[in-house]
Amino acid sequence: MSEFFLALVSAALINNLVLHQGLAIDPLLRSDTDPDRRQVHALGLATLVSLVVAVGLGQLIYHLALLPLQLEYLRLFVFLALCVLPIKPLLAVLTRLLPTLPFDGLLPLMVGNVALLGLSLQASEGSYGVLQTLGWSLGGGLGFWLALGLFSDLRQRSDHDDIPQAFRGLPIELIGAGIMAIAFLGFNGLFNP
Repeated sequence: MSEFFLALVSAALINNLVLHQGLAIDPLLRSDTDPDRRQVHALGLATLVSLVVAVGLGQLIYHLALLPLQLEYLRLFVFLALCVLPIKPLLAVLTRLLPTLPFDGLLPLMVGNVALLGLSLQASEGSYGVLQTLGWSLGGGLGFWLALGLFSDLRQRSDHDDIPQAFRGLPIELIGAGIMAIAFLGFNGLFNP
């Protein structure tokens, strides 16, 4: 059980998919000047659920079908299909379960999210158990949601006259992402092996 919590905290804070690995930065840097907080939470929750589903199913198929049949070279195609195909039904289920969050319009952001495929490939490279895989996918989704919330706050706070005109918009967001990545590196010595 300790490996689950270690993987969860490590994926959320230390090896953050967005700030440390740069995998899912495209939904964060979209050009919404006034993002709705509910849409930020909807995207974070949808990514969290899709990470758990895609990585979990991918590891089951990889370990139960591809490895015994010696077809591990097909893992990219299997993972790619698992990262794209369940997104629309998953968004429909989330819309029915949580009608207050705006899940409409998230399909292009979810299909183009590289974190799903990247985490699936990383989990297949390592020899993780079921709990560690669940911890990595859950922590990766929570870390993405945290970075999404931090970027939304940064975008709201950086839209005023104290910032020079040349730094407004994307430049200040990239500087903020670098500072957040350095701050998250401070969690690196949190656990000693």
